[in-house]
Amino acid sequence: MFKGRDVTGQFVVGLVGIPFGLKGFVKVRPLSGESAHIRCLGSVLLRQGLHEKTYEVEETAGSGAALRMKFRGIDTPEAAKALTGAELVTDRAHAAPLKEGEFYIEDLRGIRVILSTGEAVGEITDVLEGGGGFLVELRLPSGELRLIPFINEFFGEVSPTDGKAVLLEGWILE
Repeated sequence: MFKGRDVTGQFVVGLVGIPFGLKGFVKVRPLSGESAHIRCLGSVLLRQGLHEKTYEVEETAGSGAALRMKFRGIDTPEAAKALTGAELVTDRAHAAPLKEGEFYIEDLRGIRVILSTGEAVGEITDVLEGGGGFLVELRLPSGELRLIPFINEFFGEVSPTDGKAVLLEGWILE
């Protein structure tokens, strides 16, 4: 299972949805499916494209996918609507806790991919969410990019700590 994080060392823990009610609340979709770590936040960085602004959290209500947040200075549905699509960004300490066998997406970026024979075949540059699951973007030594479904059929051992992932089926690179 993945949890979202960006390349700056900060995690994207949720996405701001549409306004809720008349007092400036917004709906928030936690990316991990968990919300306890978001409910505890006293402030958050909201990122929309290149624009970033830190907001104090006045109130958090609901749970799971029905999470709602109110930020200081956002007091109307119109002001809340301007935040739609923003990413909630926080540091690793406030990200969803990991369970056994889980790792953050960012921890995969930059690790080398090898075949079961030990031959290096590339480096993971990104992990994308596709319609049927996650896809690993692999940069080959030639510089070409390949997208590979991140499923047990194609990947064996994955160890962000050791900086490697084992690709079980080399033919998928052709």
